[in-house]
Amino acid sequence: MIPFTKMHGAGNDFVVLDNRFFHLSADELADLARRFCPRRFGVGADGLLALSAPQEAGHDFRMDYVNPDGSRAGMCGNGARCLARFARAAGLTSEPLTFLTDDGVYTASVPEDSAAPVRLFVPKPKHFDPERRLEQGGTVPYVWTGTHHAVIVVRDVESVNVEKTGRRIRHDRAFAPEGTNVNFVEVVEAEPARVRVRTFEKGVEAETLACGTGALAAAVVPRLLGRLGGNEVEVEARGGTLRVGFRLDGDAAHPVVRDLWLEGPAVTVYQGTLEL
Repeated sequence: MIPFTKMHGAGNDFVVLDNRFFHLSADELADLARRFCPRRFGVGADGLLALSAPQEAGHDFRMDYVNPDGSRAGMCGNGARCLARFARAAGLTSEPLTFLTDDGVYTASVPEDSAAPVRLFVPKPKHFDPERRLEQGGTVPYVWTGTHHAVIVVRDVESVNVEKTGRRIRHDRAFAPEGTNVNFVEVVEAEPARVRVRTFEKGVEAETLACGTGALAAAVVPRLLGRLGGNEVEVEARGGTLRVGFRLDGDAAHPVVRDLWLEGPAVTVYQGTLEL
């Protein structure tokens, strides 16, 4: 019997385990994700998070994140914020918390008030391409914000067939072999900046109510394309609202995103046990 906590960040939900005591292997975590993340047949979640022992001095813990299909993801922004709150409740007192992910080292600021938002500090985006050419024709903007993201600015996000269009772009050979998450973004206001986003997530292979790294991409890409102003963006997902902040350095032709952060809710829903 393994205790777990069900958590969500803006509707992006997770099965969370304290793996410092069980030392479950990567294969065992993948098996748990495949068994317990499917809805109706398991607990139901967009992924499994494991709080693992730190591997290096100066780190408070390691974050292991597994998609429902058993594949690993380099990073999950909402998951990282939830795991940071879980770590604080488990007795880790550093402020901010520093932890290792498959995508590198991150930090998170976790307030004592359990209802207050958690802020995740994020490395600068990489590989921005305003016109990634698709094999199926056309181009889409692309950026790495912890994992792969295509970003498509649309007039009305509610009119998009996210499942059909997202799945098609997710599997385009332009993003082989890993594939990409696909974000559809509506610019509501340019300044103060506010966008709406819907995301088709690889690994989940469906639209999720929110995506943390997708929110980062949905804020950064329109800003780099000149569609937004300012240094903070309110990102409205179907499951709730997230905030993204950053500053731009460099000239207009070669802007560099720095001091990137993601802030939003990290909510404990319930606790239970998994019978293996």
